[in-house]
Amino acid sequence: MTVRIAPSGDQPLKIAMWSGPRNISTAMMRSFSSRADCAVTDEPFYGAFLKQSGEPQPMADAVIADMDCNWQSVANTMRGPTPGGKAIWYQKHMPHHMVGSVDILDFPDHVHVFLIRAPELVVASYAAKNDLRAAHLLGFAQMVDYHSRISDKLGTCAPVIDSSDFLNDPARMLRVLCAALGIVWDPAMLGWKLGPHPDDGIWGSHWYGAVEASSGFAPPLAKIQVLSDAARRIVDECQADYDYLARYRQG
Repeated sequence: MTVRIAPSGDQPLKIAMWSGPRNISTAMMRSFSSRADCAVTDEPFYGAFLKQSGEPQPMADAVIADMDCNWQSVANTMRGPTPGGKAIWYQKHMPHHMVGSVDILDFPDHVHVFLIRAPELVVASYAAKNDLRAAHLLGFAQMVDYHSRISDKLGTCAPVIDSSDFLNDPARMLRVLCAALGIVWDPAMLGWKLGPHPDDGIWGSHWYGAVEASSGFAPPLAKIQVLSDAARRIVDECQADYDYLARYRQG
């Protein structure tokens, strides 16, 4: 069992959930938003990533215009007071967004959790929404780096949750995750309201269709679609990093 190293007592719990794209990360954010004691924030560094990298993403100009794109300013906000004075603050982060001056070690008071998914599932889902040009856009290598360094700094293994394990039994895995975070399990986490959430990023209109049409976690995919040769090469490039992280998964 992972030992939580985080603020205690009256201090709010800040959760940094690190995940690549197309990895039930939005559904997980919905799950935490269903807790009355939890605020959520959706990919706060996305605008800064787009502005610095020039990465051609859907709605990029609109996202940049809508968000704070200053790395240090966003980091200061994420380290600051919890929205609404909530006891828990769930922050959805993408490691491949972190191309600027901010790093995982700049959040020493957060509890860091890593959400992973088999590369073939990620690649198939991503390719249906956007052109996947390179493996680095999925963040597997950066997640390995982040997991290794934060675990070394804390002296304990940061929790890893595999989405396939999770979707096979969400109730049990939410209990496992809550135990790793040192918080009480709340059955409300198993469901949410249909439609968009007020804390979704504006990019949700492109990326979040399946979650908006849901009111709970979907079962795992029964069949993986056939991938192109180019997509398969990206899967192969990510596989070793996924296998490394999977060794530390909870449950």
